[in-house]
Amino acid sequence: MALASEVMQGGLSAGTALALGGQVNSSITAGTTQTQAGATALTTSVNVISTVTTSGDGVRLMNAMISDEVLILNLGANACTVYPPVGSRINGLATNSGFVLAPNTAVQLNKFTATRWVAFLSA
Repeated sequence: MALASEVMQGGLSAGTALALGGQVNSSITAGTTQTQAGATALTTSVNVISTVTTSGDGVRLMNAMISDEVLILNLGANACTVYPPVGSRINGLATNSGFVLAPNTAVQLNKFTATRWVAFLSA
């Protein structure tokens, strides 16, 4: 994915560059119900979780298009559960099941099919 600054150097506007490069939400609080339904819905392509009150609090991926990419960084004090959208799955997990993202860890998720996401972890 091109950086917004690279897109702008190509002659496109800042708004177009943001649309292509993605939006950032740098202050997300993980949902506290510890369920997929109660997880905080992510709405941007770059997501920084700043608050995870209790280990297991969670976030939920949005219904994206095939080939979309989402980045998540957990800067909270506790592990956070990352859930797929309802009816989807991540890697080899069961449909609607989440995985644990440790504090100070990032993950890149790519949507490959209508219901399948693949996660690439980074410490």
